[in-house]
Amino acid sequence: MIENQKFRPAQVIGPLGEPLTLDTLPPPETRRWVVRRKAEVVAAVNGGLLTVDEVCQRYSLTLEEFAGWQRAVDRSGMPGLRVTRIQHYRSVYERQQKF
Repeated sequence: MIENQKFRPAQVIGPLGEPLTLDTLPPPETRRWVVRRKAEVVAAVNGGLLTVDEVCQRYSLTLEEFAGWQRAVDRSGMPGLRVTRIQHYRSVYERQQKF
């Protein structure tokens, strides 16, 4: 086995417990990012199905945008990905950091 060869799983567990594969991920031309789609892409990266660079290239995202999705999932789970609630979850997280 080659040392530099990376193990890439055929599927990972998605945010709702369903199996995710490259074929079941949102299509590359996705423009409307609902919470579930964002969470699926974050789960794919966390599970090793795709790298951050591959996701950014595949979906035309900036590194900062994807990192924001990851941060939101880490801090608040899927509800943190809701665009209408970003400010709420940000203030909750900042309050938690003070204590």
